[in-house]
Amino acid sequence: MRPNRRTIVLLAVALSAVVAGLVTWLVWPAPAPRVDPPRERQYLDFTACLLADDRGIAGPEAAPVWAGLQDASLATQAKVQYLPVIGAQTTANALTFLATLAQGRCDVIFAVGDVPVAAARQGAGEYPHTRFVVVGQPGTASNVSSLRATTPTEVQAAVKKTVVDAAPQPGG
Repeated sequence: MRPNRRTIVLLAVALSAVVAGLVTWLVWPAPAPRVDPPRERQYLDFTACLLADDRGIAGPEAAPVWAGLQDASLATQAKVQYLPVIGAQTTANALTFLATLAQGRCDVIFAVGDVPVAAARQGAGEYPHTRFVVVGQPGTASNVSSLRATTPTEVQAAVKKTVVDAAPQPGG
């Protein structure tokens, strides 16, 4: 039995559709690879730290310092961190927290508040390769400098400038 003309036309159309689909699939451009932005920041090997009293970065003296550190981190890709003095607000207790930051490879440590500043003044000699910056009070050792600013905005800007000046340049 010979296929009729209608069957031949249907088979030809079906075969043409399959071939057209196959050719389209073969020549269709591949989707562009998805490029996700990096999930983490690439930080410098430089850390600026804040030693604060028991109020932490919520304290009125520490808040502008922390804001300045964050601004500096965005500008330089330096790491920033803070540590509040927990427990008794004494110089002896604060010295343990200062040691934690200094031994944790902080390159510059900002101290704000009476107890943290007293600890920085007393303990700075133990860490001669660490730079200490006391906020609002004079420094007392060769590696202790003072940041004297009167308004929170000035403190924030001065902290940022201090870190930007101290941090190595990215890629350098």
